[in-house]
Amino acid sequence: MKAVQVMGYGDVDQLEVVDREIPVPKENEVLVKVKACAINNTEIWMREGAYGTGTKSGWRPEGVQFPRTPGSDITGTIVKAGQQVNEEMIGKNVVLFPFTSSGEPGSEHISEDMSFIGSEYDGGYADYVVWPAELCFDMPLADYTESAVFSVSGMTAWHMVEQIQPKQGETVMVTGANGGVGSLNVQIASRVFGANVIAIVGDLALEDQLKKLGATHVLSYKSDQLAEEILEVNGGPIDSVLDVVGDALFSTSLHVLKKGGKFCTSGSAGGQKTELDFRTLYLKHITLYGSVLGTREEFKRMLKAIADGKITPVIDRMFPLEQAREAQRYFKKAGKLGKIVLLPEE
Repeated sequence: MKAVQVMGYGDVDQLEVVDREIPVPKENEVLVKVKACAINNTEIWMREGAYGTGTKSGWRPEGVQFPRTPGSDITGTIVKAGQQVNEEMIGKNVVLFPFTSSGEPGSEHISEDMSFIGSEYDGGYADYVVWPAELCFDMPLADYTESAVFSVSGMTAWHMVEQIQPKQGETVMVTGANGGVGSLNVQIASRVFGANVIAIVGDLALEDQLKKLGATHVLSYKSDQLAEEILEVNGGPIDSVLDVVGDALFSTSLHVLKKGGKFCTSGSAGGQKTELDFRTLYLKHITLYGSVLGTREEFKRMLKAIADGKITPVIDRMFPLEQAREAQRYFKKAGKLGKIVLLPEE
């Protein structure tokens, strides 16, 4: 089979297209013919060494072992089953829950042994992948590509919104609203929880598209008066922030939050370190949440919301598997809206 492997830390030249043996599923696993695999920041930051370049460079203490096939947003068809797996699963179209864990229900994502597909296991930048049968769920939509854009970014977004628990009519600000997680934050907060959403992007040409996803207002982080604009369109301080940017908008976010407001972050594309005046935190009674991934039950709730049409896929562009380097370069460009997807069969 064809696969794309990360050979080590560095630029996209560390991605190589190779020929490998088709993996054999263990007794509790299935072999999945990959139909689509969406790209996430996670695999790019892993390759670039943003998580570290020694131990703790992945999700486990020992670090990533190279070469590694990345890719965690995977859909496909089960073509082979291990000995302990019901053969009726063969032929099913599935979406893969992206990590293993021995954590109790509700805390799987914070278990010490949480291990991620595409980091600790070979992932979906390939023609085939093996995965535990119990972590393969029915696709929420009929289309492979559309169903592939939710796994990691969707579960991350869903978990973020569940943590802040916005009430009907409250205002939530979403940073990086044109990205994979951000565009889903907009949809989940507005369409599922009934919040008003202020979407923050760089390019206001995306305004109409983001309003179709549920945004009430769309503002640009390039404005010199962003904080004032946020307070103006909302008629005062906002209730919560869903953030994937980090440093670049951190002080603005805390400034526009009301007393008792909530700030939830799952990314730091605009800077991984920041300055915090603790007086802002305690005088405004702000609650901070760190968030990444989520639980199996949240994953199931998300899939149901997708199947019910409350959340829709947002796809910017598709690439054939062999163009993984070009796809990851494109992923890092500004001005996109939605997900980038690799298609092994193209």
